Amino acid sequence: MPSVFRTCTSFLVAACFAVSVSSARADTANTAFQLAVAETTQGQKGIAAFYREQGFEPIWVGDTPDHAARRAALIKALSTTDLHGLPEGRYDVQSLTDRMQEARSIRDLGQIEAELTQVFLKYANDLRGGTVTPSQVDEGLVRKVERRSDLEHLQALMAAPAGQYIARLTPQTPQYRALMKQKIALEHLMTQGGWGATVPVTKLELGDTGPDVIKLRNRLVRMGYMKPTASPEFDVALLAAVQSFQTAHGLASDGVAGQGTITELNRPVSDRLKSVLVALERERWLPEDRGTRHILVNQADFSAKIVDEGRVTFETRAVIGRNTHDRRSPEFSDVMEHMVINPSWHVPRSIITKEYLPKLQANPNAVGHLQITDRSGRQVDRSAVDFTQFTARNFPFAMKQPPSSRNALGLVKFMFPNKYNIYLHDTPEKSLFSREVRAFSHGCIRLAQPFEFAYALLARQREDPKAFFQRVLASGRETTVPLEQPVPVHLIYRTAYIGPKGDVQYRRDVYDRDRKIWAALQKAGVVLPDVQG
Repeated sequence: MPSVFRTCTSFLVAACFAVSVSSARADTANTAFQLAVAETTQGQKGIAAFYREQGFEPIWVGDTPDHAARRAALIKALSTTDLHGLPEGRYDVQSLTDRMQEARSIRDLGQIEAELTQVFLKYANDLRGGTVTPSQVDEGLVRKVERRSDLEHLQALMAAPAGQYIARLTPQTPQYRALMKQKIALEHLMTQGGWGATVPVTKLELGDTGPDVIKLRNRLVRMGYMKPTASPEFDVALLAAVQSFQTAHGLASDGVAGQGTITELNRPVSDRLKSVLVALERERWLPEDRGTRHILVNQADFSAKIVDEGRVTFETRAVIGRNTHDRRSPEFSDVMEHMVINPSWHVPRSIITKEYLPKLQANPNAVGHLQITDRSGRQVDRSAVDFTQFTARNFPFAMKQPPSSRNALGLVKFMFPNKYNIYLHDTPEKSLFSREVRAFSHGCIRLAQPFEFAYALLARQREDPKAFFQRVLASGRETTVPLEQPVPVHLIYRTAYIGPKGDVQYRRDVYDRDRKIWAALQKAGVVLPDVQG
């Protein structure tokens, strides 16, 4: 520990002071500094381990250019937390600068050093892992956030050029940067009065005229979907604007402004801003390394995509879990290892006992498309079993559906083994993909174009992936095909996201999860601008 400490009294001015200590008192000074750091961070093992490694050398309050750069980078970052939608007052920058101005002793410097470390770690953890813990918000948020330990953050801070690590804590994804821009744009729009008057909830379509059509036109003009015009008629220009709005909000793009479209159209700017703030938080939950090639399932968008080097190379519609407490699709990341062509469906026990056992008790020949097997895998003669003697707890059999075009899993499933028994698969119920809201499954993700999805995955390991797939399919045999390069899978839920062309997309909160996350963010201190919009 140096015998003379210098620290800036403020990160906004250049004034400094020095506390001098003679050589005879250096040991006392060292002890006072160490005690102040230890007392201020009591119980925080990562911080204690770091300072022991450092020999209690300061990382913030020293008088070198590196110390000054580190301090400046931290204060700059803490002064712009509102850009990220982080909680107001969580980092208390003014209190920190006041404390530094008031410091007059070695002990004061030790306390300030520890406080700066604590606030740095709070900021680092919020940006690299989110403000709230997903699992505490909703039972479907089973995502495990990858967080660095306090010790790892501090070691990385010291390993990088002064201030660089702090500057790069912000998630380095195009989506995060685009969402930040949209946040700023919406906040500005709120100060300008939002999107103007709402539209009466009715039905407006091509050829209609009158004041309601004018209100519809004016709101779409304010939203940027069409150029200003004073026409009272629902003409082709207004039709195109309605269709563009519908596409950007996940609605059927029929050009008719019906109840669903007008309900979404009338949502205030503040609602959209909440969606963006929640999306920023969700982006902070995702792994820093998503995978050069990865699969992205956005449940709120009912879509599944293959992303290669940041570019969507394949996309298909998807069906997600029904909106009931035991069927909603969870959110997590895993790695797809293989696909199964001509799969059998091994019925989950929860479905057996809740749905099929009551039917079997009423009629032993019910659900005849399913085989009932004992613990050894032998098929059970239904006529020899009295199903009424069993309950959900003691039912001793398993059930499965052999491979066929009518199999519940269709003709192919894509596996990323996980304890939630969730995977992607084909389905014989093709009509569901034409629905606007596609929440119908038991929790797994059904794909509208599963064969094409398989071809895209196999293209990296087969010269003619389609011919290979079709050959295996034609055999009728259940066949596991490993992926030579396993692919990360991210099951997400985004009601606000930025499309590949910079287009802002909004979706409905079908599972009510974003509302819960917003409530948790509010509780943590996140606020909207104090204006109406």
